[in-house]
Amino acid sequence: MSDLTVGFIGLGLIGGSIARAIKYYYPNARILAHTRSSRTMDFAKKEQIIDEGYPAITDAFHDCDYLFLCAPVETNASYLPTIAPILKDGCILTDVGSTKGDIHQKVQEARLTHCFIGGHPMAGSEKTGIENSKRILLENAYYILTPEKDVPTEQVERFRKLVRSLKALPLVLSYEEHDYSTAAVSHLPHIIASSLVNLVHDSDTEKKTMKTIAAGGFKDITRIASSSPEMWEQICATNRDNILKVLDAYLGSLSSIRQFLADGDHDAIYRLFEESRDYRNSISDTAKGPLPKSYSIYCDMVDEAGGIAALATILATNGISIKNIGIVHNREFEEAVLHVEFYEEDAMRRAVSLLRRYRYVIYERN
Repeated sequence: MSDLTVGFIGLGLIGGSIARAIKYYYPNARILAHTRSSRTMDFAKKEQIIDEGYPAITDAFHDCDYLFLCAPVETNASYLPTIAPILKDGCILTDVGSTKGDIHQKVQEARLTHCFIGGHPMAGSEKTGIENSKRILLENAYYILTPEKDVPTEQVERFRKLVRSLKALPLVLSYEEHDYSTAAVSHLPHIIASSLVNLVHDSDTEKKTMKTIAAGGFKDITRIASSSPEMWEQICATNRDNILKVLDAYLGSLSSIRQFLADGDHDAIYRLFEESRDYRNSISDTAKGPLPKSYSIYCDMVDEAGGIAALATILATNGISIKNIGIVHNREFEEAVLHVEFYEEDAMRRAVSLLRRYRYVIYERN
């Protein structure tokens, strides 16, 4: 597959990351792209993420072995009538949207069921745009494939092998199962996180006490509320029925919990936390969900001038890059005073070993 030609319609965080990964693992691949943003196109060319950029979808895309639709969910469908006449035999048409039912319906209407394999890389970031794309974003992330019924088995297997070669974990589902499952494990959590953030905002005092002390657990469970409003509005619109089902179930669960508290039912409250703990602990951390796994450590250190700089210098001189570093102001849920986050697990492991040799007290994040 070294002579691959791959096209992208839209180049955001996910599309840019897939293109980077393809370029890395298939350096001879030819990558074409169309995006409405000239700034995005210029960045992609400058960073050598793509080979050719086009202001419109042209016959050049006829050469594509794979064509990725990476625009917002509802926008992808609008390209189908333009794409249909130029696809060559054997080209796999795919997308990267977080919902699948809507695009599959549009594909069926466009009579492209012979070549469409829906795709959903279960990876991402609260940051958006091609500037934040990374080659490693897909690594160890589930990449769900939802093939149309008319796609030949060998085509599905070919796409599965491509996904696996990019170090992602392909998983084939029907688009119906995908949408119901992601409504529960991805879409509802975003709604909950956003509503909880807004609740704290509306309930805070004039002194902003809640905002000041918000850290630890609150920041962890609401981190995804920083995601793109445009993207999540479209996700809710295109997966409304499934989200409503799981939201109704969640509201029923909250109603039961409220009754436990009102009744002072300590056994029921204990079971709530016990059962959720046991199930949560059974979920593997080897694969990323909608947001990548965080590789973090906490470090006990004296609050003195130059302390952070000294630690950062030790890591930098040993070739270890830091994603983020900061003081933990609320230590209710954390053991130490300094939080250091890394891009990769290997960098975190090397940092732990190195800093302990320098007699820093390190706590690893589970």
